Amino acid sequence: QVQLVESGGGLVQAGGSLRLSCMASGRMFDFRPMGWYRQAPGKQRELVATVSTIDGTKYGNFARGRFAISRDYDKKTVSLQMNRLTPDDTAVYYCNYNLPADVDYWGPGTQVTVSS
Repeated sequence: QVQLVESGGGLVQAGGSLRLSCMASGRMFDFRPMGWYRQAPGKQRELVATVSTIDGTKYGNFARGRFAISRDYDKKTVSLQMNRLTPDDTAVYYCNYNLPADVDYWGPGTQVTVSS
């Protein structure tokens, strides 16, 4: 059984940076995507970034150029470096691990709040 736990969220000023981390336990497959989604109040959940050995990295349009995802397949961790943050980045950020047939595992989420 896969379990995911996020850390690193918090309050940051606009223009600042945060680094989120996710630690996984259980059996993981390197070729299955692992990464981050976020959901802000009044908005739908959206892709931030994912990575796998087969598909490489994928970024949401808002994330490309500002955010960077990295995955340690041995330690079963994934991190998200977020730079030049804006208030629009305020959301709950969820760690995700995807399996076939739209089976997803989620962490409990970590709050990121960007003040202006």
